[in-house]
Amino acid sequence: MAIQHFKTSEFDAAVEAAPLAMVDFWASWCGPCKMLSPVVESIAEQFDGKVLVGKVNVDEEPDLARRFGVMSIPTVVFLKNGKEFDRKVGVMPPEAFTSVLNSNL
Repeated sequence: MAIQHFKTSEFDAAVEAAPLAMVDFWASWCGPCKMLSPVVESIAEQFDGKVLVGKVNVDEEPDLARRFGVMSIPTVVFLKNGKEFDRKVGVMPPEAFTSVLNSNL
């Protein structure tokens, strides 16, 4: 499954249906977000069928960004059964994200 680009209206149903989800909050004008994007895409391929990987454009979906208290981007939020259990802020190596996913599968 490819990366899902979430709208506010579909977000809750999608992440609650997934046992494990990783959501990247980003914006098109954000340089660090552009740096992180290939990492997120690679993780989506690596964990295909095991983890829901999605992106939320904070400019298009400000309510979701506000709801999760996203103050800096990129912010990657990890959810288990729809509930946040971890987050990473800023550009990090792939292992920073995959280690969270692997330890929660």
